[in-house]
Amino acid sequence: MPPYRRLLTLAFSLVIGSTALTACGGGGEQPATSASASGGTSAAAGGLIAIITPSHDNPFFKAEADAAKAKAESLGYQTSVASHDDDPNKQSELIDAAISRQAKAIILDNAGADASIGPVRKATEGGVPVFLIDREINATGVAKAQIVSNNSQGAQLVAQSFVEKMKSKGNYVELVGKESDTNASVRSKGFADVISQYPDMKQVAKESANWDQQEAFTKMETIIQKSRDIQGVIAGNDTMALGAVAALKAAGLLDKVTVVGFDGSPDAIAAVKAGQMHATALQPAALGATSAVEQADQFIKTGKTGKEEKQSIDCELVTADNADEFGVFARK
Repeated sequence: MPPYRRLLTLAFSLVIGSTALTACGGGGEQPATSASASGGTSAAAGGLIAIITPSHDNPFFKAEADAAKAKAESLGYQTSVASHDDDPNKQSELIDAAISRQAKAIILDNAGADASIGPVRKATEGGVPVFLIDREINATGVAKAQIVSNNSQGAQLVAQSFVEKMKSKGNYVELVGKESDTNASVRSKGFADVISQYPDMKQVAKESANWDQQEAFTKMETIIQKSRDIQGVIAGNDTMALGAVAALKAAGLLDKVTVVGFDGSPDAIAAVKAGQMHATALQPAALGATSAVEQADQFIKTGKTGKEEKQSIDCELVTADNADEFGVFARK
């Protein structure tokens, strides 16, 4: 082959080889397709969003985690989903992991209004914005958003229905959530704001069951052993309300006692339909979680959320009259 032909052939081969390398990712852009850390895939993924909540044994926390994950992946992000189990130390470890993985944002249902301030600040200072859902922290200007249900409004809704069902009189028990969770005190105050207006409503016991069904069952069992003269139970969440239902049923008192809860869980709504509970205040878990992800996406892209930091979403009263209208922490 003449020398000039050999040179032409070599040049052509180099051009073809360079094009092939670029197409295989050797420095050129390629469509971004990324596997989710929690099992899915997404096109044009924009990095990692870490979703951290309390235990998914509680259907409310599972619903918000599932909703956040689905929304993030639909927007092109990878996701990691984890539970801190209401342990501040575990929460700190999970936030540290998200920082080390250079997450684009953290969606957090926190493990304590005071205990969470430091870890949230650390993430923010490390360049990872935090968007709080369901529970507030006792500080502003640290998280980019704090999106919570209107716990006071929801508590007053369910308390008014409770009083009406009891015909404004009778002995009642209140089951309270975790002391470290501001929602527990806000809901308890909301209950009291309504019930205190009715002098014939007598609170005979007030116990913390720490949002837990088994603990609520045990506490209610002890209360019943001291006195069976109870006409009502108002609980700070549905999990505790269902624990009270089980204790009252075991004692043969369920048909004589009005029970109300808070959250609007599928199990509580089923109990309302079955006549075992009178009412619950549904807080829209999915709406809060998806809103947080949408605001995180906006912040990642523009540096702003377009919203105030503190945001609240009204709750809805669920009774036997409208229970069929609700699904998993949302209207159907």
